[in-house]
Amino acid sequence: MTGRPLVRRRSRGFTLIELMVVMTIIALLIAVAVPRYFHSVDKARESTLKHDLNVMREAIDKFYGDHERYPASLEELVSRHYLRAIPPDPITGSRDTWVLIAPEVNVNGVEANNTGAVYDIRSGAPGNGRDGSAYADW
Repeated sequence: MTGRPLVRRRSRGFTLIELMVVMTIIALLIAVAVPRYFHSVDKARESTLKHDLNVMREAIDKFYGDHERYPASLEELVSRHYLRAIPPDPITGSRDTWVLIAPEVNVNGVEANNTGAVYDIRSGAPGNGRDGSAYADW
C-alpha cells in the first residue's frame, strides 16, 4: 500500500433522477404549448376563410360591374382573370365545398334573362367558428 486514500471517480453520465426531472419539465412545457398551437392554427384558418370570402365577393362584384351580369361559375372568374385560382376552403381543404348562391330572378325590379349563377359565395364547412357562428353563415 502506498498510503493513498481510495478516491472514487465519478462517472460522467446523468443519474436516473436527473433524466426524470428533465423529462418531466419537457412534458410540462409540451402540455402548455400544444393547446396554444392548435388554437393558433384554428385562428389562422378562420382568418384565411374570411379573407378568401372577401376576395371572391369582390371579384364577383367587379365582374357584375363590368358585364352587368353575375358569373356563371367560379371558373368563369378565373378564366376572365378576376381570380388567379379558386382557393381551397381552408376549413375543409377542398375547392369543391364552396356553396354558390344564385341571384334572385327579379333583379332591381326587372326580370333578367341572363343573370348568371354566382351572386354570393359561402363556405360549405360544417361546424362553427370560435365566435360560435356557423361557417356557412359567413
